[in-house]
Amino acid sequence: MKLLPLLAGASLLLPGLALAQVDISQVWINPGFYSLHFDRNKGLEDVNPGIGFEWPIDKTFSLTAGLFRNSDRERSHYAGLYVMPFEFHGVKLGAVVGGFDGYQMTNNGGWFAALIPTAAIEGKHWGLNIAIIPSIKNRLYGAISFQLKYRFSDGN
Repeated sequence: MKLLPLLAGASLLLPGLALAQVDISQVWINPGFYSLHFDRNKGLEDVNPGIGFEWPIDKTFSLTAGLFRNSDRERSHYAGLYVMPFEFHGVKLGAVVGGFDGYQMTNNGGWFAALIPTAAIEGKHWGLNIAIIPSIKNRLYGAISFQLKYRFSDGN
């Protein structure tokens, strides 16, 4: 039932997706994250394995979803939309907006909304997303997150 509001929000994207020229061969796959936490003394898990997907709609927007073992050593899920309207010397800049779960200090482990500043470097097959997770006192430990990604097509 906690997932219902997130799914309802995601359904608002469906009309735009129906009109978009979506090519499944462009999908990125990732093995989770590496999180370099700002507070190094909390015993947090930096290696956050999982599986995730990023499906480009166009040069600015991509859908993303996945699951991973979070820094609190719990299972988390995410779903969201990358909005990357800027580019500087081949680095895409913007944010991902979406939802996460699995963090007990935030909404008792339930889903919560997030807006995360993000940069992306993308080649033909390999890419890297770099995100700045803000610290939220007594709710979320901040980090710089690195997400290596791969796609089987050449991106053209």
